[in-house]
Amino acid sequence: MPQRDDLSTSIGGLPFPTIGSFTEELALATRLAREAGQIVKTFYQVSPNIRWKDPTEPVTEADRAVNAYLVKQLGQAYPADGILAEESKDDPARLSKRRVWIIDPLDGTLEFIARNGEFCIMIGLALDHEPIVGVVYQPIDDVLYAAALGSGGFIEEFGERFPLRVSKEATPKRLRMVVSRSHRAPLVDAIITRAGIQKVRSVGSVGLKIGLIVRRQADCYVHPNPGTREWDTCAPEIILREAGGRMTDCWDRPLRYNQPDVVRRFGLLASNGPAHPHLVEAVGQVLDEAGVEPDFGFQ
Repeated sequence: MPQRDDLSTSIGGLPFPTIGSFTEELALATRLAREAGQIVKTFYQVSPNIRWKDPTEPVTEADRAVNAYLVKQLGQAYPADGILAEESKDDPARLSKRRVWIIDPLDGTLEFIARNGEFCIMIGLALDHEPIVGVVYQPIDDVLYAAALGSGGFIEEFGERFPLRVSKEATPKRLRMVVSRSHRAPLVDAIITRAGIQKVRSVGSVGLKIGLIVRRQADCYVHPNPGTREWDTCAPEIILREAGGRMTDCWDRPLRYNQPDVVRRFGLLASNGPAHPHLVEAVGQVLDEAGVEPDFGFQ
């Protein structure tokens, strides 16, 4: 996957856009995320009306309301772009688009239902299958993470803006792993042991886990099961990359966006960068022992 310091290469075989050329898109996504946060707050203090898409995946009125608002606003602002949103019926026409907005209206619905504040709104933009703009907004704590390709990442908190940068830690026993509060896969404990990690923290929402990494409160995150989808990773990935980190599948292969199948069937591994090779080795060993092959089960 191309890195920020290799901007002379390409995305999808095409030259990288001019650095800083996504300022308008980032500004819009930031504004819409905050506006969507106000919508979420109107639902937060009342008992949620819950519908289950499957036994482990709930959806609430807040999910649907935010989804509808973001799809409408982005569609009006950029009518030529495609849109992939978690609570919208997928439109195959997006596959013919170079630019696609990828939306998770409420990342961490179980945490929203539990009212613990560990959920966020995520808006990402992909160009030629690569993430280029991302906003992750935690409305209850009013914390916003954002980045655009070539412009670096930043956090807005307490009315101030600060640049984001990951840690440089690579020593296994000093690594701090963040794991899922509600979706912790059984293989994760085996990976923690194999990698020699001694510090673990549980947090809801993929976006907030990446938030901890980019503000140097954690160093890595792994989800070995094929449960995440494009809207779980698009915004967080560009924020992590612009802060100096890496996000790949569990076999160290790049993630691609605007695919016919939006499921991350090869798992997810995110880190500060220096820790990535060690984690890939540990994850690979555990998955191999568990009989999980890169071409079977994680298509």
